[in-house]
Amino acid sequence: MSADRSRDPMLAALAFTGMRGRALVVPVLLGVAGALSALGLAALSAWLITRAWQMPPVLYLSVAVTGVRALGISRGVFRYLERLATHDVALRAMADARTRVYRALSQGTAGYTVALRQSELMARTADDVDEIGNAVIRGLIPMVVGAVTSLAAVAIMAAVSVPAAVVLAVALLVSGVLAPWLAARGASKKVADAARAREEVAAAASSLLWHGPELAVGGVRGRVLAAVADADGRTARAENGGMRWQAAAQAVTPISMGASLIGAAIIAVQLASGLSGSLSDVASGTGVTPMVFGILLLLPLSSFETTAPLTEAGMAWESGRQAARRVLALVDGASDGRDRWPGEQRDPAIDRRPRTLTAESLVWGWTKPLGEIDLRVAPGERQVIVGPSGVGKSTLLMTLAGLLPPLAGTVDVDGAELRSGVCYFADDAHVFSTTLRENLRVARGDATDDELIAALECVGLGEWLGGLPEGLDERLTGGAGALSGGQRRRLLVARALLHPAPVVLLDEPTEHLDAPDAHRLLGLICGDLFGDRAVVVVTHQDVSSVDVPVVRL
Repeated sequence: MSADRSRDPMLAALAFTGMRGRALVVPVLLGVAGALSALGLAALSAWLITRAWQMPPVLYLSVAVTGVRALGISRGVFRYLERLATHDVALRAMADARTRVYRALSQGTAGYTVALRQSELMARTADDVDEIGNAVIRGLIPMVVGAVTSLAAVAIMAAVSVPAAVVLAVALLVSGVLAPWLAARGASKKVADAARAREEVAAAASSLLWHGPELAVGGVRGRVLAAVADADGRTARAENGGMRWQAAAQAVTPISMGASLIGAAIIAVQLASGLSGSLSDVASGTGVTPMVFGILLLLPLSSFETTAPLTEAGMAWESGRQAARRVLALVDGASDGRDRWPGEQRDPAIDRRPRTLTAESLVWGWTKPLGEIDLRVAPGERQVIVGPSGVGKSTLLMTLAGLLPPLAGTVDVDGAELRSGVCYFADDAHVFSTTLRENLRVARGDATDDELIAALECVGLGEWLGGLPEGLDERLTGGAGALSGGQRRRLLVARALLHPAPVVLLDEPTEHLDAPDAHRLLGLICGDLFGDRAVVVVTHQDVSSVDVPVVRL
């Protein structure tokens, strides 16, 4: 679904998650109930303290004492229930957001997703979605509760003294609206810098996790570690910069509270002296009672309890807005700018009929041309493309698969949509931390156990399968970490063998195998392993042992 650019990105993101206003009713009501209990507790405590000073009979105070106890208990109970309800709403929204983002990515434009870095995808689907949930918990709910409670506090104060209510209203506006807005606006760049630095930390960390051995062999692991430390330092500096803005804005609350108390005290003195209009007792010249005086002084103290967290709420809301903007941009990019709900199916059904892959004057590359090629691979034929690392072999395969648009020329599979007839198996395809069976069924969900076993035996994993205690139910804990490099490659070829597409594109299927095994597996792939399907293989290894057409890049 394309985001409505006229709306606040945070509100658009909440709509994207499916959250409705009624979902917030219970958390807001519980939060308001807790805040009103605090206000009532302050007002009643002020009356009780000043009334007790007059030493009336104890029975006169029994109801007030019971009320103070009830309000003190209810305040804690309501706040606890509000936390439970708020986190329940936020966690549900985050789960729904991730589900919809995953659907949008899996069913959207594949080329857009392929072009993104893994760290960027992780940041969008993890940290940014967390920021949206955090904005609900620490931003939206506190702001609504603070607004309702502030209105109630001003109303109660107005019943005592209109001038004092005006002073309190101004102080609450400064503390609960102006200060959070200034903090959020002032720290917006710091929030963006922190998010960008966190992405760089994730990018460098993922490089270390995915390619640690290669980096160590190449002698550049120290450089990557230094990049992680530098990005982490910039993250800390950006977050500290944001905290400085937040701390400066939070100083406004005690200043506003002090101004409100001073104003209330001055007005109380004026009322007691009969210098300004007030309640009926002042109008008659009797002045304010000690109880009213206590309320004028103590009520503001409790009123600012709900506005004090609003500076942090403003920061959380701004962080959520920026995260929401990035998540919506991700969804819009995957959906190719079309108005689609993430649940809509966009991938065409696989057509199993034999097809011919044809590329005419095909120029491929991300932004700059990497080369030009003409290909025609008919059903049952094999094509090997050989070239050194970095020449653009994988980019060519992604273009043939329809994952990247060609810079020039055409790619065709007998007039059908590419994704309905072509399957592309990357050299770094993911191995999931689940059972062997489910790792194979990624390629075809309805494959039977006999078909899975046959595929494993065809690629040379039959003996390995026989040695697994649980067989197909063996759990590959840690994903690719549970396999050797050669086993992982053979498993990916087995996936390709199970996939129903009539055109198969394999990226470095013999990598990490020793030379004899690599030649044997490549011979199987270029032989009868894939039957009457058209197969294109890219590799940088020696292909002199196979008798198939070879294109050298």
